[in-house]
Amino acid sequence: MSIPNVITLIRILLVPVIVWAIASNEMEIAFAVFVIAGISDAVDGFLAKRFNMASELGAMLDPLADKALLVSIYVALGIWGAVPRWIVILVVSRDIMIVGAVIVSWVLGKPVPMKPLMVSKLNTVAQVTFAAVVLAALAFGFAWEPYDLILMGIVAVLTLLSVSLYLVEWTRHMGTGERGH
Repeated sequence: MSIPNVITLIRILLVPVIVWAIASNEMEIAFAVFVIAGISDAVDGFLAKRFNMASELGAMLDPLADKALLVSIYVALGIWGAVPRWIVILVVSRDIMIVGAVIVSWVLGKPVPMKPLMVSKLNTVAQVTFAAVVLAALAFGFAWEPYDLILMGIVAVLTLLSVSLYLVEWTRHMGTGERGH
Protein backbone atom coordinates (compact mmCIF):
# COMPACT_ATOMS: atom_id res chain seq x y z
CA MET A 1 0.00 0.00 0.00
CA SER A 2 1.73 3.14 -1.25
CA ILE A 3 1.46 6.60 0.31
CA PRO A 4 -0.59 7.95 -2.65
CA ASN A 5 -3.06 5.06 -2.24
CA VAL A 6 -3.40 5.76 1.50
CA ILE A 7 -4.07 9.44 0.71
CA THR A 8 -6.70 8.39 -1.86
CA LEU A 9 -8.38 6.10 0.68
CA ILE A 10 -8.48 8.99 3.16
CA ARG A 11 -10.12 11.12 0.45
CA ILE A 12 -12.77 8.42 0.04
CA LEU A 13 -13.34 8.48 3.81
CA LEU A 14 -13.85 12.26 3.65
CA VAL A 15 -16.93 11.80 1.44
CA PRO A 16 -19.35 10.96 4.27
CA VAL A 17 -17.91 13.84 6.32
CA ILE A 18 -18.74 16.31 3.53
CA VAL A 19 -22.22 14.82 3.07
CA TRP A 20 -22.83 15.03 6.83
CA ALA A 21 -21.63 18.66 6.88
CA ILE A 22 -23.94 19.64 4.00
CA ALA A 23 -26.89 17.77 5.53
CA SER A 24 -26.20 19.45 8.89
CA ASN A 25 -25.93 22.91 7.33
CA GLU A 26 -22.28 23.09 8.40
CA MET A 27 -21.18 24.66 5.13
CA GLU A 28 -17.90 26.02 6.47
CA ILE A 29 -16.91 22.47 7.43
CA ALA A 30 -18.15 21.11 4.08
CA PHE A 31 -16.12 23.69 2.20
CA ALA A 32 -12.99 23.11 4.32
CA VAL A 33 -13.18 19.33 3.90
CA PHE A 34 -13.78 19.78 0.15
CA VAL A 35 -10.63 21.91 -0.06
CA ILE A 36 -8.70 19.27 1.92
CA ALA A 37 -9.98 16.57 -0.44
CA GLY A 38 -8.89 18.65 -3.43
CA ILE A 39 -5.43 19.21 -1.99
CA SER A 40 -5.11 15.51 -1.18
CA ASP A 41 -5.99 14.68 -4.79
CA ALA A 42 -3.18 16.94 -6.02
CA VAL A 43 -0.72 15.56 -3.44
CA ASP A 44 -1.39 11.90 -4.20
CA GLY A 45 -1.08 12.56 -7.93
CA PHE A 46 2.16 14.48 -7.44
CA LEU A 47 3.67 11.76 -5.23
CA ALA A 48 2.62 8.98 -7.60
CA LYS A 49 4.20 10.70 -10.61
CA ARG A 50 7.22 12.40 -9.04
CA PHE A 51 8.40 9.44 -6.95
CA ASN A 52 7.27 6.69 -9.31
CA MET A 53 4.66 5.43 -6.82
CA ALA A 54 1.92 4.94 -9.41
CA SER A 55 0.12 1.62 -9.10
CA GLU A 56 -2.70 -0.27 -10.74
CA LEU A 57 -4.69 0.04 -7.52
CA GLY A 58 -4.12 3.80 -7.48
CA ALA A 59 -5.17 4.09 -11.12
CA MET A 60 -8.52 2.56 -10.12
CA LEU A 61 -8.94 4.18 -6.69
CA ASP A 62 -8.20 7.77 -7.73
CA PRO A 63 -11.04 8.14 -10.27
CA LEU A 64 -13.32 6.21 -7.89
CA ALA A 65 -12.53 8.71 -5.13
CA ASP A 66 -13.14 11.63 -7.48
CA LYS A 67 -16.48 10.23 -8.65
CA ALA A 68 -17.60 9.35 -5.11
CA LEU A 69 -16.75 12.87 -3.94
CA LEU A 70 -18.40 14.74 -6.80
CA VAL A 71 -21.51 12.56 -7.03
CA SER A 72 -22.04 12.72 -3.26
CA ILE A 73 -21.60 16.49 -3.13
CA TYR A 74 -23.95 17.08 -6.06
CA VAL A 75 -26.60 14.78 -4.58
CA ALA A 76 -26.30 16.38 -1.13
CA LEU A 77 -26.43 19.91 -2.58
CA GLY A 78 -29.41 18.92 -4.73
CA ILE A 79 -31.32 17.48 -1.77
CA TRP A 80 -30.40 20.55 0.29
CA GLY A 81 -31.76 22.73 -2.51
CA ALA A 82 -28.52 24.58 -3.26
CA VAL A 83 -28.34 23.41 -6.88
CA PRO A 84 -31.14 22.51 -9.27
CA ARG A 85 -32.01 18.84 -9.36
CA TRP A 86 -31.67 18.68 -13.15
CA ILE A 87 -27.93 19.42 -12.91
CA VAL A 88 -27.59 16.74 -10.21
CA ILE A 89 -29.40 14.23 -12.43
CA LEU A 90 -27.21 15.16 -15.39
CA VAL A 91 -23.92 14.86 -13.46
CA VAL A 92 -24.88 11.62 -11.71
CA SER A 93 -26.40 10.04 -14.83
CA ARG A 94 -23.21 10.67 -16.81
CA ASP A 95 -21.13 8.82 -14.24
CA ILE A 96 -23.63 5.96 -14.02
CA MET A 97 -23.62 5.62 -17.82
CA ILE A 98 -19.83 5.59 -18.00
CA VAL A 99 -19.45 3.07 -15.18
CA GLY A 100 -22.24 0.95 -16.69
CA ALA A 101 -20.55 0.96 -20.10
CA VAL A 102 -17.24 -0.09 -18.55
CA ILE A 103 -18.94 -2.96 -16.69
CA VAL A 104 -20.79 -4.11 -19.83
CA SER A 105 -17.54 -4.07 -21.81
CA TRP A 106 -15.81 -6.19 -19.14
CA VAL A 107 -18.70 -8.65 -18.96
CA LEU A 108 -18.63 -9.04 -22.74
CA GLY A 109 -14.86 -9.65 -22.68
CA LYS A 110 -14.00 -6.39 -24.44
CA PRO A 111 -12.67 -4.13 -21.68
CA VAL A 112 -12.52 -0.49 -22.64
CA PRO A 113 -9.13 1.18 -22.13
CA MET A 114 -9.41 3.65 -19.24
CA LYS A 115 -8.18 6.91 -20.75
CA PRO A 116 -10.00 10.13 -19.92
CA LEU A 117 -10.85 12.38 -22.86
CA MET A 118 -9.75 16.03 -22.76
CA VAL A 119 -13.40 17.14 -22.62
CA SER A 120 -13.85 14.85 -19.62
CA LYS A 121 -10.94 16.52 -17.84
CA LEU A 122 -12.46 19.95 -18.60
CA ASN A 123 -15.83 18.63 -17.39
CA THR A 124 -14.28 17.51 -14.10
CA VAL A 125 -12.64 20.92 -13.63
CA ALA A 126 -15.99 22.64 -14.30
CA GLN A 127 -17.88 20.30 -11.95
CA VAL A 128 -15.31 20.75 -9.17
CA THR A 129 -15.26 24.53 -9.65
CA PHE A 130 -19.06 24.74 -9.58
CA ALA A 131 -19.28 22.59 -6.42
CA ALA A 132 -16.50 24.60 -4.74
CA VAL A 133 -18.14 27.94 -5.54
CA VAL A 134 -21.57 26.74 -4.37
CA LEU A 135 -20.06 25.48 -1.10
CA ALA A 136 -18.06 28.70 -0.67
CA ALA A 137 -21.14 30.85 -1.33
CA LEU A 138 -23.11 28.86 1.24
CA ALA A 139 -20.25 28.88 3.76
CA PHE A 140 -19.41 32.57 3.48
CA GLY A 141 -22.79 33.99 2.47
CA PHE A 142 -21.99 35.70 -0.80
CA ALA A 143 -24.16 35.98 -3.88
CA TRP A 144 -22.60 35.19 -7.22
CA GLU A 145 -25.36 35.77 -9.75
CA PRO A 146 -25.22 35.57 -12.79
CA TYR A 147 -21.94 33.64 -12.63
CA ASP A 148 -23.69 30.67 -11.04
CA LEU A 149 -25.90 30.28 -14.12
CA ILE A 150 -22.95 30.68 -16.47
CA LEU A 151 -20.87 28.07 -14.62
CA MET A 152 -23.86 25.74 -14.35
CA GLY A 153 -24.39 26.09 -18.11
CA ILE A 154 -20.73 25.24 -18.74
CA VAL A 155 -21.08 22.16 -16.49
CA ALA A 156 -24.22 21.08 -18.37
CA VAL A 157 -22.67 21.52 -21.84
CA LEU A 158 -19.40 19.79 -20.91
CA THR A 159 -21.24 16.95 -19.15
CA LEU A 160 -23.44 16.33 -22.21
CA LEU A 161 -20.48 16.60 -24.58
CA SER A 162 -18.38 14.29 -22.42
CA VAL A 163 -21.00 11.54 -22.15
CA SER A 164 -21.74 11.83 -25.88
CA LEU A 165 -18.08 11.42 -26.84
CA TYR A 166 -17.65 8.52 -24.41
CA LEU A 167 -20.72 6.86 -25.93
CA VAL A 168 -19.28 7.28 -29.45
CA GLU A 169 -15.91 5.83 -28.33
CA TRP A 170 -17.59 2.97 -26.46
CA THR A 171 -19.85 2.13 -29.42
CA ARG A 172 -16.85 2.17 -31.75
CA HIS A 173 -14.85 -0.03 -29.36
CA MET A 174 -17.68 -2.51 -28.84
CA GLY A 175 -18.26 -2.71 -32.63
CA THR A 176 -14.71 -3.87 -33.36
CA GLY A 177 -13.96 -7.56 -33.74
CA GLU A 178 -11.11 -7.44 -31.22
CA ARG A 179 -11.41 -9.10 -27.82
CA GLY A 180 -10.04 -7.57 -24.63
CA HIS A 181 -6.82 -8.80 -23.03
